[in-house]
Amino acid sequence: MKIENALPEGYQLHQYSIAKTIGGGGFSIVYLARNGQNGQWVVIKEYLPDKQAARVDGESVETLSHTTASTFNTGMKRFFDEAMALSKINHPNIVRVTDFFRENNTVYMVMNYEDGKDLRFYIKRHNGRMTEKFIRTVFPQLLQGLRELHDHNLLHLDIKPANVYLRPGGSPLLLDFGAAQSSFVNERRALPHTLTRGFAPIEQHTRGHIGPWTDLYAVGATMWACLCGKAPPPATKRAEKDTYKPAVRQFSSYYSRELLEAIDWCLQMDQLSRPQKVDALLDALNKPPSAPPEPEPLIERLKQKLPWGG
Repeated sequence: MKIENALPEGYQLHQYSIAKTIGGGGFSIVYLARNGQNGQWVVIKEYLPDKQAARVDGESVETLSHTTASTFNTGMKRFFDEAMALSKINHPNIVRVTDFFRENNTVYMVMNYEDGKDLRFYIKRHNGRMTEKFIRTVFPQLLQGLRELHDHNLLHLDIKPANVYLRPGGSPLLLDFGAAQSSFVNERRALPHTLTRGFAPIEQHTRGHIGPWTDLYAVGATMWACLCGKAPPPATKRAEKDTYKPAVRQFSSYYSRELLEAIDWCLQMDQLSRPQKVDALLDALNKPPSAPPEPEPLIERLKQKLPWGG
């Protein structure tokens, strides 16, 4: 993958040898690398906001101007602090941060490399319509990892299908903490950062009062994408005119009422109307369905197989 400002293949960064660039844009560049000490593959994230800084002479990162220097340095300190906090978390459903350091006038975060595919792959393959069993298997595990994050006073702030990684066997891993920040400082107001339309609640767009409920909106939006293959309407559009149709009305033929009510609960615009803590949502998801959904009528199944969808 060719990304401007990326370190070249073969570059030696401490004991890590860069194999290739695997992602980037916005606030960071992500590499696949090999640890020369034990031969294991790792993922390295480099702090490099492309609107504030650039690579100089193939190595060092320099700010674009004096006006961007302050923002760059503030962001770099936050990136380092969050890497330090994440390195203390060891949970099977949270990507493991094994090392972090300063180099090239920026900061690097080193994480375990895992085999698998992100949730986008499965949603696209099935055009949504993930089974209820799948959702009830994956998301409680994911929420247990998120609870561990919240217990360390951290918010993720960018939960979406691309950041939910499914390993062989289906065990989920929460990825990409580029937007993560301490949840109980700065009057709980989100600092400027990237967000994903459709998955971010209104308080992230308006720099409002953030907390665990902010991540839980994104969890609900990610579950919604598992039902229909796309994100709910963006929160900014919903604030103007809410076109969101409750899951209990749209998907009652395919999923239990308990599951659909949990998703609608997460996607409330009013943050006080959402689950306030992970455990509340876990309790809702762990309730057994009162009755299985009605079998899908044969005519509806046949319509779905037509190229125009009926």
